[in-house]
Amino acid sequence: MKFLKLIILAIILFFSNSCNIKNSRDNFFLGGEIINPSSNYVNFYYNNIKIDSIELNSENKFFKNLENIQPGVYRIEHIPENQYIIIENGDSLWIRVNVEDFKESLSFSGRGSSKNNFLVDMSNLNDYENDFLSQIYNQESSDYKIVIDSLMDEKEDIWELFNKSVNQRNLGRNITKASIKYNYYNKLERYALLRGREWSKEEREEFFSYRDEVNLNDSELSLFEPYVTYLMNFFNEKTLDSGEVYSYAKNNTDFNIKKLLIIDSQINDPYLKNNLARATAIEEILNFKNNDLHDEFIDYYTYVNTSNRYLDEITKLYNDIEKMKKGNVLPEVNILDFNGNITSSSEEFIGSKTFIYFWSQTQMNHYRRTIRRVEELKQQYPQYRFVGICIQPYTDMVSQAQNILNLDLSNQFSFKDFESSSKDWVLTFLNKTIVTDEKVKIIDGFSNLFTNDIEKILEKN
Repeated sequence: MKFLKLIILAIILFFSNSCNIKNSRDNFFLGGEIINPSSNYVNFYYNNIKIDSIELNSENKFFKNLENIQPGVYRIEHIPENQYIIIENGDSLWIRVNVEDFKESLSFSGRGSSKNNFLVDMSNLNDYENDFLSQIYNQESSDYKIVIDSLMDEKEDIWELFNKSVNQRNLGRNITKASIKYNYYNKLERYALLRGREWSKEEREEFFSYRDEVNLNDSELSLFEPYVTYLMNFFNEKTLDSGEVYSYAKNNTDFNIKKLLIIDSQINDPYLKNNLARATAIEEILNFKNNDLHDEFIDYYTYVNTSNRYLDEITKLYNDIEKMKKGNVLPEVNILDFNGNITSSSEEFIGSKTFIYFWSQTQMNHYRRTIRRVEELKQQYPQYRFVGICIQPYTDMVSQAQNILNLDLSNQFSFKDFESSSKDWVLTFLNKTIVTDEKVKIIDGFSNLFTNDIEKILEKN
């Protein structure tokens, strides 16, 4: 409790310097400083649509007056990191962050900063708690729920103190409170998905009593990630038939089609419905083993979704996956060598069997683990050229790290344009690998560096 009181005191003191000033302007100033940047831009999104891309200056700072910005939830991105923010009339935000420790260092100042700092602090507290919760995951549902309720009560006490110290408006009040509520409700839904298969009717009613507090059609939260994530798991549980095992069922196209139809029947808000349908579609289309069934799924998706932009996005993702199938030539992208020279993947990889792996300068622990795994594979499969690609352009920090690890720099590259290249190669997670033959034809385009399947692929080819 002493630790909790210190947290509460720190939050109140920090937020007491911020105030919300009513203003009818619809212009919004966004600026900030990026320490150890991983790209040259900060991107600004609304409803998964990029509104602007703001370039960093020579001091790694950025400034932009954005016009016609309506109140709501937006997303800022400095590849590969991102953060959701709340914007209300009259707000102007200055952001400061060190990319090497993005979440821990992220802070806001200016009008509207208090609510956004609150979101960051609650997210960081949630990360701290996850290790503890993983240790009690095997407890009975009633015991697990007691722990979750206790943690939620603590955070709601913090929110009450925060709300009294800061003059929040309705939108900010709703979202900051939802950041607590739906974070813990989501943990309960996940628990039920994985452990609730054999529950009796009475056990289910007792465990799911919190659902009485859930609004399935809160339009103000339709773009807020914790709420959308909660609803995705809520509908996963609703879609699951009695006795079905979620870890197996979720991989079936029929399950995701059924989920789409349940979403369509229970969600009225068009933004929210389209976001949930989009998230379901991405999960399904990225399940490469179901590729032969995806035409049928897209027919159902087209029926539920009303956003032409989202439909184009899902269709393009489907087509990009088709291009990454075995036997196709690897789509050509521009990459940079360690001297900053631009070359094409087609020219660079022709003439030898190539094993491509990926890493990010913002996740150096992952990079070290990746290098250890790659060194093991090199010893077993010397007939392959092992090529590492950093998802961001090279910086001094990257060069220093590679020198420390004593890497062969002739096999180290970076994307020139992550946004387009990652879509061309369907790069959705860092552990992904791509294997090509001497003619740059794809042997495998969707393997995982840290599974045994990759060794089977290399042995066969």
